[in-house]
Amino acid sequence: MTMRPSLPLAALLGAALSFLPGCESTKSSGPSASDTRADNAASVQAAEAWVRARVGDRVTYSFSATRGPEPRGGGAARTVQGQLTLEVVAVQQPWVWVRAAYSDEGGKPLPQAKLAKDLIIPVRADMTRALDVPHGGTATAEVASSAGRNWEAVRYVTDQRSFDGPLRTRVYANAPGPLYLARGLIEGSTESAGFRVPGGYQLKLKEVREGSADASAPVPALERPLGPGAYYERYVDVGPGPGVQRVCFTAERGYLLRTEGPVDANAAPCSDFSQAEPEPLEELLMGIPSEVVFTEDWPPAAAANGTRGTFSAEGHDVPALIKQSNEDVEGTQRAFSETYAADPWAPGLAGLPYEARFQPLANTTDRVVLGGKNEPEGGTKIVRWGSWLAGQK
Repeated sequence: MTMRPSLPLAALLGAALSFLPGCESTKSSGPSASDTRADNAASVQAAEAWVRARVGDRVTYSFSATRGPEPRGGGAARTVQGQLTLEVVAVQQPWVWVRAAYSDEGGKPLPQAKLAKDLIIPVRADMTRALDVPHGGTATAEVASSAGRNWEAVRYVTDQRSFDGPLRTRVYANAPGPLYLARGLIEGSTESAGFRVPGGYQLKLKEVREGSADASAPVPALERPLGPGAYYERYVDVGPGPGVQRVCFTAERGYLLRTEGPVDANAAPCSDFSQAEPEPLEELLMGIPSEVVFTEDWPPAAAANGTRGTFSAEGHDVPALIKQSNEDVEGTQRAFSETYAADPWAPGLAGLPYEARFQPLANTTDRVVLGGKNEPEGGTKIVRWGSWLAGQK
């Protein structure tokens, strides 16, 4: 029983995609001193740019994610492609409100449920703690041409194919400028290798637009949060100590922070992210289309034939699909039940962080005892969610 869902990503892919020419030029033993200085300077500039964010700042990337048939046959190849747009829709310092939207090349919504709706991401522009995630890999300086401009940049290549791992390439601008929304990212790719299912992902900068200094807009509602600014709570009845676990999200200067732990009734919700591991926001967003091609679309096939019902939690009533099954586990008959949202974007789920929409809203395990009666053994259920950011400055 999975207790901590993970937001999509490279681990799920297994890795990913090559597409950038000139990878052979990256075989030097490591970054030069000038490359390292450029990396550090770019990180600082990207972080500082959030303080100068303007409504209308926008970057658009083209992307494609593919999954080939399994090496031994079985399963069809899958591809999804389109564009990813990040745009500042409101600024109320220290918060910058970003809209992330996946669409086809004409700007229309994609049919895949996990990509079908835009997401809101409040990003904190000031500093509450030191954040720095090294790019990693072999670094090589280059001039990259994208979105009608030439960018002095550094290409980072991590090649783990000799260990059945992925080939991973990222290109970041030395002076991020308007690319601060993705920490200066110009191009990215990952290619799976070895015994894994073939496939991968590529992304390339397509368009850049800077907002106007006098532009303003109201703060949007957190109806569809990627995560930052919101939380959800799950009742966990597994093991000797059942209780409620709270999952919190925030974002700072291009990094997403996630915490999970028991609810502390004496502390404000989501008030401490000091121990959270930072994840680059662009990596998270790049991984979502990859998850789409490597997993089932919505609803999962097993749940699609389930019983229709309603999921209820603290005043929310949501149409649901309930999958039930029985299995003999080490000589004991057990009954399993999983409840999924029939529509992960249903109005009743407004405010629920993205990751929680695409996992079971509830699951239970019962032991079947003499007489055919079910004896509860445990389970989990999402019981509450909302915005911890509301009312904070």
